Amino acid sequence: MYFAIWSLIIGALLLTMALAGTWLRRLPLSTAMLYLAAGFGIGPAGLALMAPDPLVYSVILERASEVAVLISLFAVGLKLGLPFSDRGWRLPARLAIVSMTMTVAMIAAIGMAGLGLSLGASILLGAILAPTDPVLASDVQVVEASDRDRLRFSLTGEGALNDGAAFPFVMLGLGLLGLHDLGTGGWRWLAVDVLWATVGGLLIGGALGTLVGRLVVYLRSRHKASVGLDEFLALGLIALTYGLAVLSHTYGFLAVLAAGIALQRVTERPAEVARTASADLMQEVQGFNEQLERIAEVAIVLAIGGMLAYTYLHASAVWFVLVLLLVVRPVSVWVGLLGAPVSRDQRVLISWFGIRGIGSIYYLMFAINHGLPRALAEELIALTLAMVAASIVVHGISVTPLMSAYARRKGRR
Repeated sequence: MYFAIWSLIIGALLLTMALAGTWLRRLPLSTAMLYLAAGFGIGPAGLALMAPDPLVYSVILERASEVAVLISLFAVGLKLGLPFSDRGWRLPARLAIVSMTMTVAMIAAIGMAGLGLSLGASILLGAILAPTDPVLASDVQVVEASDRDRLRFSLTGEGALNDGAAFPFVMLGLGLLGLHDLGTGGWRWLAVDVLWATVGGLLIGGALGTLVGRLVVYLRSRHKASVGLDEFLALGLIALTYGLAVLSHTYGFLAVLAAGIALQRVTERPAEVARTASADLMQEVQGFNEQLERIAEVAIVLAIGGMLAYTYLHASAVWFVLVLLLVVRPVSVWVGLLGAPVSRDQRVLISWFGIRGIGSIYYLMFAINHGLPRALAEELIALTLAMVAASIVVHGISVTPLMSAYARRKGRR
């Protein structure tokens, strides 16, 4: 009976999304908002069909959110049609490095001065909430590899890069809490957690994506081999890249992103036969990966909705969320984009669409599983879930009208 009820709920939810997707895109709503409401309704606060207690099921929630982010990063990599050496990456890099570092610093200052947290806990909170989300930001992402709109490319690239770039700050926060070895004077953190893990992850992912892409295109164009099972190719490349990156003590998120970008670049091969083979490959892989991404979004946002029953909304969470949305994000973006060639409309929208979501849930569970004290874990859960839920709602309501207005103004110009 329990399985039948779950089948009924999931089936109704998926059919609703499939049949009403086009209609919903015309409304100030997002699918994530509906998943969040559904998760709250079937969680302990409603029908009690699931009980995703973040302290009890932190390992499962970490793995589930980890898989969701990996799938999304690979999908984003397939859409971003520029090599890392291209000038187009300058804006996303500034947002992912300068703006994110400022965001961590500002949240850390707020945590110490306004929330009474220690330095380590404050930096950890900043690292959890600083990265923007590549999973829930589909409405502001590039649609295809040829999309060069600065707003969409910047937000897409930022969300992809900072999900990996936040890791050094997470490790720093855990180290200051005594839960990770930073080395004498922080040398290990700087050498391993910052430099090697970042650069090594990008190199491993780029090399594997290029190698696999060229091998498959060669086999298909020259020998008519390795045709079909593109779903296995996508999953295999994600798993192989992530596994090798983590075993090499690098950041698997950045490696999977780089693998997706490198695989997409095989379409630039000059030979006509090879170009046709690679185009077919990209179409199949991207389509399958986007379906996986949607399924992962359903699962994780339902869980987030259910987790809301296990936390509390205190006064500090309310003002903290407002400060992040209205002060921290705009200020960090303004500093990060100083002198950048972006219009006023683009700067304003980039400042607003700092969407938080599944990436923050992953880092929260990652920190809990590294031994956070229960009281601190409960505090971080409350603040993180409040921020993620608020972001899903306010950005979900505003994305359709704001992006439609942006498209109209851009068209007139």
